[in-house]
Amino acid sequence: MTRVIAGTAGGRRLAVPPGTGTRPTSDRAREGLFSTWQSLLGGPLDGERVLDLYAGSGAVGLEALSRGAGHALLVEADARAARTAVSYTHL
Repeated sequence: MTRVIAGTAGGRRLAVPPGTGTRPTSDRAREGLFSTWQSLLGGPLDGERVLDLYAGSGAVGLEALSRGAGHALLVEADARAARTAVSYTHL
């Protein structure tokens, strides 16, 4: 189980896809990623487009949307993981 860290969906839990085909990005690593993006962009993700390759549960793309990104494209080859990510598109 992982979670959305911040933004409008902050604190929401996300199931990890079953099996060994994926390894979820830790909360700490995602927080570091988003801090770096915010620093490079000079502010929040407001309206930005995000590409989440090897999306797994979709945690990175969903985190981006929660933090204000305008669009997120999640790409995942593993069918079970893709179904898990799709189940969160209502967030």
